Amino acid sequence: MSKGLLHHIELYVTDIKRTVDFWGWFLGELGYTSYQEWGKGQSWKLDDTYIVFVQAEDRFLDIPYHRCRAGLNHLAFHATSRQHVDEMTKKLKARKVNILYSDKHPFAGGNNYYAVFFEDPDRIKVELVAPE
Repeated sequence: MSKGLLHHIELYVTDIKRTVDFWGWFLGELGYTSYQEWGKGQSWKLDDTYIVFVQAEDRFLDIPYHRCRAGLNHLAFHATSRQHVDEMTKKLKARKVNILYSDKHPFAGGNNYYAVFFEDPDRIKVELVAPE
């Protein structure tokens, strides 16, 4: 095990069923496998890192998530190539996922930064970026 590698990320969500549908598909496309599942949550694992999603309690749903508040801004994942970004963009659009910065896509991150930016069901920004 390498010191400093990310062990896991845990995110609370507003609708676990919707989240599992979205993230299960996306993470599966990236090679993650289902790791843990219980009534109010699920996780997916790739190598030694896993991502956990947990249903937030009703009493904490009054203030919706916004990426510009203090806390998480976005999650970025490696793509294998520019072609991989293009293929995933088509799949995201077919699933009617909100693509961000579509007027600048696929260079919304800069001239040589090839990526697709989109939102999960809670509007968490997600990025899939090709190697430079």
